[in-house]
Formats: sequence, structure tokens, C-alpha cells
Amino acid sequence: MARIINKDTLVCMSLSARPSNFGTRFHNYLYEKLNLNYLYKAFTTHNLKDAIYGIKALGIRGCAISMPFKEACIEFMDELDPSAKIIHAVNTIVNTDGYLKAYNTDYTAVAKLIEQNQIDSHTPFVLKGSGGMANAVIGAFYDAGFKHGIVAARNQAKGSALAKRYGYQWIKDEQQIPTEQAKLIINVTPIGMLGGAEATHLAFPKAMIEHADTVFDVVALPVETPMLTYAKQINKKIISGADVGVIQAVEQFVLYTGVRPSQELVDQAANFARQG
Repeated sequence: MARIINKDTLVCMSLSARPSNFGTRFHNYLYEKLNLNYLYKAFTTHNLKDAIYGIKALGIRGCAISMPFKEACIEFMDELDPSAKIIHAVNTIVNTDGYLKAYNTDYTAVAKLIEQNQIDSHTPFVLKGSGGMANAVIGAFYDAGFKHGIVAARNQAKGSALAKRYGYQWIKDEQQIPTEQAKLIINVTPIGMLGGAEATHLAFPKAMIEHADTVFDVVALPVETPMLTYAKQINKKIISGADVGVIQAVEQFVLYTGVRPSQELVDQAANFARQG
């Protein structure tokens, strides 16, 4: 029997420049299985301020925030959880009676993946990107004890500021980096994203991928980006944005509903979401 939407249904949403179906399918699958009176819908906007005020005005329970809004939305929040405040990036908004509190579950997800994959904190890494997601990723690596890192970013102002915040090095072009300094490479740009202008491109040069021990691509769709596909072919350890997406989505779900689903149910929801 289909769930009945009524006046008491709580609405959650996402805001992204390029919305996907993953979050919508993931959350709605869990709502149905757990018999929760919630509804989830993805949106995009060209007016972030009014979109955020709409969350408050319409009683939207929660909102996932994706590129390019993770930093820009901060000025409209009533409170920042430490997970968002420290890294100055938001990916989750929880609305409690008109009070908007911001979190960053991306940080939580990356921290868990570092632990699960048993990545040695002495491993030198190169992170490509300087946006809100890059803040979450690099913050998780810093807090996990990684001392030797390079931020590769064409935007000098943002890239150098991000690197300086954590005591890492900034460089404009990753191709200038000696391969021995890139045992772990991390893409936090849209390169390789399904439907994007660079969907078929490798985020890092082949030589760097070949030299790395671990290849981490934060792009969630496709599940395997061109970089991860190549890394897998040459037997590198890979970590995908899909892995990040599932963990951070579970943490969002808990913040919105107060319910933590079983791992079996999470796996089912993730498989369902990837089919859409």
C-alpha cells in the first residue's frame, strides 16, 4: 500500500546546482520502509537567500546542501554545529520550529572512510579542489593526523587559504607535484561527474594515478568515475563518492527523523537509490 501524504507530512529537501535522484530515492525508500510520515524532494535554485528563508517560512524539516551552496548558505543560518563551523562549510540544515542549525555530515562520512580503509596517517596526499566539500574532506584528514598534504587548486585565493588553515602546501597545478608526494590522491572537483562538461575526463594525470596507492574521488555519480575506473583496472585501492554519499545521507536521515536505520536497510536503500 502506498504511503498517504497529508497535512502532517514533514518535508525534507536538497539544494544543488545539479540535483540527482540519489538523495530523493534514498530517503523516501527509508521513510516508506520505516513507516515515517516524511517526504523528500530535490531542488535547484538561482536565489539561495529566498530558498533558505523558504525552508524556515514553510516549515521544511531538513535540507541537504550541495555544490555550490555549501559556503554561501552560512550567512543565513541561526547556528552552526562544530562540524560545520570548524571547516566553514555546510551540507545539512535542520529546521526546529523556525530555528536553522547547520551541520556537515560530509566530514563525518570522510572520517569514517579513513578509518574503515585503514589509511596510514603518514601517507602524503594531494587534494584537488577548494570548495565547500574540499573543506570537509581536508578537515577530516587533518583531524585524522595527516601531516603531509598538498592542495592543488586553480583558485589561488581559496586554495592557498584552505591549505594555510591546516598547515598544508598550496600549488596551482597538480602536474607540478613530484609523484612521490602523491601516494593518496583525492578529487574534490566536478571532473568526472555524470552530465558535466568534464564527465569523461580523468581528475588527475595517468602518471599520478599509476603512482598512487589509494585513489579517492568524492564525485558521487557515476559510482565509478573515469579516474576510479582506471585506478581499479590497475589494482589501486579506490574510495568512491558513492561511499561518502551513503554515509553522509544516513547521518542526515538521523538528524531529520531521530531514527537510525539498520545497516541492512541502509544497504537496501543505497542499492535502490543507485538504480534511479
